Amino acid sequence: MKLNLKSAALIALLFGSASVFTASIPDEGMFPLSELSRAGLKKAGLKISEKDIYNPGQIGLVDALVQVSGCSGSFVSGSGLIITNHHCAFSAVQLASTPEHNYLENGFVARSQEQEIEAKGLTIRITDSYEDVSVRILNAVANISDPIKRINTITKLREQIAKEAEAKDPSIKAEVSEMFIGKTYVLFRYKTIEDVRLVYIPRQDIGEFGGETDNWVWPRHTGDFSFLRAYVGPDGKPAKYSKDNVPYKPKKYLKVNPKGVEENDFVFILGYPGRTFRHRPAQFIEYQQKFLLPFTSELYDFQNQQMALAGKNDKATELALATRIKRNANVMKNYRGKLKGLRNIDLIGTKKKEDQELENFINSKPELKSKYGSLMQDIDQHYQLVFSDALRELWFNNLYSGIRTMQVANVINSFKNALIKQTSASNRQQVFDLNIANVKKQLNAIYESYNVDVDKNIAAKMFADAMALTDKHRVETIAKRNFSSDDAAAGFIKNAVDNSKLNSAESLYNSVLRDANTLLSYSDDILTIQQELDAEHSIFKDELKRREGVLNRLMGDYVAVKEVFQSKNFIPDANSTLRLTFGNIKGYSPADATYMSPFTTVKGLIEKGNSGDPEFNYPQPIKEAWLAKNFGPYVRKGTNDVPVNILYNMDTTGGNSGSPIMNAYGELIGVNFDRSYDATINDFAWNESYSRSIGVDIRYVLWIADKIDNAQFIIKEMGI
Repeated sequence: MKLNLKSAALIALLFGSASVFTASIPDEGMFPLSELSRAGLKKAGLKISEKDIYNPGQIGLVDALVQVSGCSGSFVSGSGLIITNHHCAFSAVQLASTPEHNYLENGFVARSQEQEIEAKGLTIRITDSYEDVSVRILNAVANISDPIKRINTITKLREQIAKEAEAKDPSIKAEVSEMFIGKTYVLFRYKTIEDVRLVYIPRQDIGEFGGETDNWVWPRHTGDFSFLRAYVGPDGKPAKYSKDNVPYKPKKYLKVNPKGVEENDFVFILGYPGRTFRHRPAQFIEYQQKFLLPFTSELYDFQNQQMALAGKNDKATELALATRIKRNANVMKNYRGKLKGLRNIDLIGTKKKEDQELENFINSKPELKSKYGSLMQDIDQHYQLVFSDALRELWFNNLYSGIRTMQVANVINSFKNALIKQTSASNRQQVFDLNIANVKKQLNAIYESYNVDVDKNIAAKMFADAMALTDKHRVETIAKRNFSSDDAAAGFIKNAVDNSKLNSAESLYNSVLRDANTLLSYSDDILTIQQELDAEHSIFKDELKRREGVLNRLMGDYVAVKEVFQSKNFIPDANSTLRLTFGNIKGYSPADATYMSPFTTVKGLIEKGNSGDPEFNYPQPIKEAWLAKNFGPYVRKGTNDVPVNILYNMDTTGGNSGSPIMNAYGELIGVNFDRSYDATINDFAWNESYSRSIGVDIRYVLWIADKIDNAQFIIKEMGI
């Protein structure tokens, strides 16, 4: 991987040079590549050189890492074979499934490359290089005081810098990531592979064993793994799916160690963690606890109830809604875990104390007081404004993802507006003809997981909820309609969906989208109220952008002065860029008089199956192989059993799903997929005593492939 920083001074600007991280007990930290020499990896137990992981201009383990849409993964063969999580491939498997070929339920095994099928919706990104661009961006806004102008300038410059990088090298995709709000910005260059295929997906009662009952829970027994393959054009360049494409040849792939690990062994993870929010003030945590987490989890719970009911007696509907249900359920349980954790450790109280100490420190130093004297009051003023209309913002944020008919209406109204701007009938038809294919592509993506009964019930709830909002939380479009009651508002929107031709692709395409005239002449209550809501939201979005500009400046100052106060440089919050975290295979005590050991076994899986809970159903061959002690070479020493899942004290979050877990020699020994319920709070605060992550042991992956699914070709391709 090529490092592309202009000077050592820029490295110091981006990641800090003053602190030395000790790691006999891992500290919190998702270390950027440039921090590896400071992370204390050798002291913690790493047996290879840090340069074997990452060495600018040379090939290292990082070159085996990929981002699989919103997840992580790693190459495990020289022919583009990738291992990631079952839940990371879930949406692609759902799209490939039909009631007749239900790969989601029954699994999928391609015994030759010719049998591999397109993983629709999945892309692969590989980090190519990075460059600090903080000075350029911050200099551009140094004299801008207007918040909207500031954030617009930063946004446009980030886009401009990315476009410049892509113009210099058309083979890459570029992105400027914000490492610290208002403080540091880094240009990342990525290779993007668009042709991804399904190779081996375990059946649902292996890949999702335990379902939502076990989600975010330890002990766990889930075979959350899948195998994909990356393809490129015959010339070796990224290309869209084609039968003529060939397997991608990665610079590096990971060696698999089938012997696994033992308790207390050193391990590390490379991956693309999503978002953490540890360098934020108390008011940010208060917003999460009082508004975002309860609002979202309650709404998603209701949505899932409606979708589960719709799919109860209809397999096609169940498949169509499966990904929506899974994503909602995952977020819902995560958010409820966060709420529990925030209350248990009183993080708001802790943050308030820290912020008060910071304010006292600022006031004790004349040079700091002159620059940051009003900082803490300004932060509080900003968040009081956020609190005043938070429920209105959250309602709008969920409008289109919740009410899919509204999403369709948004596409149709946008298309109509484009036609209205044309000056003649012939021009309108020409614009229609040029854009109809793309419009239908957008609509088809919405209708893939659309159910009219589900949509009516979700819409009814959201409109009834809007009626209950008061003061600045009110949704004015709904309030102005003067509905007599919550039920009246709910009834109105249900009828509007019922009577709209937007409630099915067939009626929309056959009657409304025939030509420009039929589109322009059609109107209904859904289209009307969507326009009214959009007009209200557009004004609100301008205010939200102004606040974003204010926050950008405040958080830049907050982190800068906090680093002075604590005499150390922070590791940037996760932001979907490549990071490393490390620790040990280790259990923990989540409650008084309990200890959770760091390994589960097939025996434990079978015991859960004996409960009769359908979420603990498993394939009969697992029990047959276990009773016959047909474990092959995958037994954990001293147990006479195959390990299923492992527990460790590494610092992970969403986006680390699919990350390779490596031993001290950089060999793959597992795949990360979850956290314990107590660790859902990791996004806000990490603590070695309770922060535990969960992975599938590579020995279970190999045992399932070998003894259960007869997928020995996978084992052979990985060189085992």
